[in-house]
Amino acid sequence: MARCLQAVLPEPWLTLGVDTLIEAMPASMRTSDAGIELAPDGGVSVGAEFRAVEAAWIAGVAAMARAGGRVVVDEVFLGGAASQRRWEAALGGLDVLWVAVRCDPAVAEAREAARGDRIGGMARSQAELVHRGVAYDLEVDTSHTGASECARLIAARVGQRVMPPSTGRTTPVT
Repeated sequence: MARCLQAVLPEPWLTLGVDTLIEAMPASMRTSDAGIELAPDGGVSVGAEFRAVEAAWIAGVAAMARAGGRVVVDEVFLGGAASQRRWEAALGGLDVLWVAVRCDPAVAEAREAARGDRIGGMARSQAELVHRGVAYDLEVDTSHTGASECARLIAARVGQRVMPPSTGRTTPVT
């Protein structure tokens, strides 16, 4: 979805996401209870070291936006509203468009299986969990609408926001 959004937005936007953060972490943090652990059933648990690295990363993404960068944050709010509050604190004062990208759990599970690079069960378990208590400006559903069409809907909404050129903008897509 984020790549499709980049393709339809008129200016260059960077795409950063939780997968970017996880890939940048040392391998030891991807298999420890202090870092992040992915259970065989698709469950995810995070520890104190992960939260510390995540806080620094969120602050860095916010700094890029404050410096004038346009950023699409492809995030998964495993903590629902608490996750959003962490981002809201870091992005305070910036123009943010909060977008929910939804998908029927059965459809998400089928896509997960077809991709073959995810832990089975993760998509179904996260389909509703990541949206609990989160407030959005816009929601799109990819169950039966293609990513390109959803991206055009988001881009149209971004285009409605008129900002001075020196002000950073972020569009968290959860």
